[in-house]
Amino acid sequence: MKIHNKKKYLSFLKFKRDFQEYGLEKARSYELILHWLNNRLSRNQFLVLSGILVGCTAGLAGVILKTLVHTIHNFITHIHFEYQILFYIVFPFLGIVLTTAIVITIFKGQDRKGIGAILYEIAQNSSIVASVKMYSQVIQSAVTVGLGGSAGLESPIAVTGAAIGSNYAQTYRLSYKERTLLLAAGATAGIASAFNAPIAGIMFAFEILLTGVVFTDFIPLVVAAVCGSLLSRVLLQEDILFRFYAREAFNYKNVPYYLILGIVTGLYARYFVVISQKVEHFIKGLKLSRMRKAMFGGLVLSLLCVLFPPLFGEGYETVKAFTNGSTHSIIRNSFFRYFEIGNWTIIIFLVLVCLLKAFATSFTIFSGGNGGNFAPSLFAGGTVGYLFALVCQHIGFTDVPVTNLVLVGMAGAMSGVLYAPLTAIFLIAESSFGYDLFIPLMIVSIISYLIAKWFSPISPELKSLADQGKIFTNKHDKNLLFALRTEDFIDKYSETINENASVNELFELVKNGNKNIFAATDEAGKLKGILTLDDIRPYLFNKEIDNLQIVSQIMKAPPAVIYRDNQPLEILQIFDDTGVWNLPVTSENNDFIGFISKSSILMSYRQLLKEYSE
Repeated sequence: MKIHNKKKYLSFLKFKRDFQEYGLEKARSYELILHWLNNRLSRNQFLVLSGILVGCTAGLAGVILKTLVHTIHNFITHIHFEYQILFYIVFPFLGIVLTTAIVITIFKGQDRKGIGAILYEIAQNSSIVASVKMYSQVIQSAVTVGLGGSAGLESPIAVTGAAIGSNYAQTYRLSYKERTLLLAAGATAGIASAFNAPIAGIMFAFEILLTGVVFTDFIPLVVAAVCGSLLSRVLLQEDILFRFYAREAFNYKNVPYYLILGIVTGLYARYFVVISQKVEHFIKGLKLSRMRKAMFGGLVLSLLCVLFPPLFGEGYETVKAFTNGSTHSIIRNSFFRYFEIGNWTIIIFLVLVCLLKAFATSFTIFSGGNGGNFAPSLFAGGTVGYLFALVCQHIGFTDVPVTNLVLVGMAGAMSGVLYAPLTAIFLIAESSFGYDLFIPLMIVSIISYLIAKWFSPISPELKSLADQGKIFTNKHDKNLLFALRTEDFIDKYSETINENASVNELFELVKNGNKNIFAATDEAGKLKGILTLDDIRPYLFNKEIDNLQIVSQIMKAPPAVIYRDNQPLEILQIFDDTGVWNLPVTSENNDFIGFISKSSILMSYRQLLKEYSE
């Protein structure tokens, strides 16, 4: 009994010491409990508990966002307009303008959004995401999409979940690897709650977020996905869930349809990303204020929604109408209702919807709205699949699997746009209960993905960040180098000497210093040359040296110069090309900053490799 009480007392003392060490006097009661558990549980046990907590919180955030958008939709659809056209003019415009106003006034203009923002934080900011993103993305995307913005909620949900996971890890002082894992767990739970598809959420984490990051722990991801999906199933109404019940059984005789559709969706995905890039470049090039860009983008989106109502909002209801055979209801509110609605009318209408969806989404996102490409790619893929089925029927083919082509078309477009075939396959399989469709889903998704990769090995949305070394790629060795900072390797205490100094002054510098390389500079601190001990040694022991000689007469030009903004990978390549181990670092104006050593970079790389391998 005494031994038991002694253990309890020692345990109390340790917690008290930790309490004072980490400054937890102002912590909330539940935080104190979790800090205590963190000290008592094993690493794996605490990570599983963390996965549950992060998953539930991120899943709840996803449920709140979906409910908010659904509520806003219901509210605005019950507002009476004498002319229906005014509905599509007012609300999409208002959504983008209001979102921009919120970003400027409430969030001080900080509006970095999209999956690229998460990847940037993982690679460049040690997986530390600003706490404001735990709610800012929810507010902004709810306004944008709720009022008719032609974008999806899934990217904002993923960013929100990632911020929740990151801030949880920061609160409990977890390491970089654990912080990254919980960041991914939060995003996983968000995606799982958005689609009620836990496996798709896990695939999203591995395919997109954790690219180039090696992990042996994946249980927290699974636990978070399950929690997010369960919350979605329990709390969301059936009409809000991403669910498709109608489909046909898979028939191997229909494989040619899926092969052709894979090519079609792959080409369409390329079209979608190219248009997105061009619109982004166009809007950034406009010499307008942020609010005026938002107004311009809002006007363009409103015009598109007036002409083609399916472009309004996420578009999931339109895809459900395809699978339910309610095609005429899609055209009812568009200007096409003034024409005789025949097969060719529907085909032309759907072709225009597919082509203009890329513009509607791009103007929504890049002019000031908040959203992502998940829902637009699914909508466009479903439309392409239905359009393909109609064309096949019109030219005389019978027994065309219309509903299946809609479903696998969604997976094909998403795979090609997001470069995430596994996420697309499992998302549609889970959402349609169509596990027997795995073969056509794999055929279409992989073909589309290969076509996208043929055009661009890296997702165009992320290519510029990847080229700058600001995000990780699937090349793990390079990723570790990108995690290093050039600034950390510059020897700021390098020895310098004026180029007009005498050789005797140089000897004194060598005698009293501990460096093997020296920089010769002018009066303004500009680099003029370098000297090594090997260069100086012949003069040190030459008694007949001319004391009137100056540094500029014996210095030499460096074989190369490093700039402060050079990445470690570039620097190592320069070292390899020159065959030296030390090089000077200068500013763009040739101001000498210090020397950088190849060995210091390699030592840091080896240490980082060791940490990642543990």
